[in-house]
Amino acid sequence: MSDKQSTHFGYREVDNDAKADLVANVFHSVASRYDLMNDLMSGGIHRIWKRFAIELSGVRKGNAVLDIAGGTGDLAARFSRIVGDQGRVVLADINDSMLRVGRDKLIDTAHQGNIEFVQADAQDLPFPDDSFDCVTIAFGLRNVTDKDRALRSMLRVLKPGGRLLVLEFSKPESELLGRAYDGYSFRVLPLMGRLVVGDSDSYQYLAESIRMHPDQETLKQMMEDAGFARVEYHNMTGGIVALHRGVKA
Repeated sequence: MSDKQSTHFGYREVDNDAKADLVANVFHSVASRYDLMNDLMSGGIHRIWKRFAIELSGVRKGNAVLDIAGGTGDLAARFSRIVGDQGRVVLADINDSMLRVGRDKLIDTAHQGNIEFVQADAQDLPFPDDSFDCVTIAFGLRNVTDKDRALRSMLRVLKPGGRLLVLEFSKPESELLGRAYDGYSFRVLPLMGRLVVGDSDSYQYLAESIRMHPDQETLKQMMEDAGFARVEYHNMTGGIVALHRGVKA
């Protein structure tokens, strides 16, 4: 390993400046079938997880919402309907392939009127201070190289009283569920990726990145350390997924 700072790409240790390109290659590979794989992997339950996030967001008509790592636009489409013509939704993603798929999808479904598309790095968001009523990041934080820096960036662009919601895979609450989930993640997901996308390596990375992501309490502490107040989390599907919510004081 070089003298450069290192981080994890799945179970591998890599230089910090290499991770972004490695993650980018994963999402370039899977972008065209991302929605299909989400439905197959979760049995459609990811839609319930996202609906719960939207309910806890407190977003109302006229609000400004930033959806980071917004990918193919599931959350952005729903927020677009909520905020209405006087509101604003920014779908941001660091990966141009994912952003292109999301843009095409939302244009096809006529939700594009109040949605902007921005290629952006969560660690250095290109927006002024105090810009958004709500920031969301769903299944994206584990791919960020410097999570602490990204959380501080999200805090900066939120208005006082604004909310951050982090929806992410987390640690199952029971050991039995954890063992079953490991078996599914490391055996079924790569096979599914090979059959559906022609890429098993990306889904091996997915399984590994979930295991390397901070657990519920650790992420809660990270959000508090970044400056968020009233941080709480809600486990879903036995803790396989957790929704963290924090407020900018």
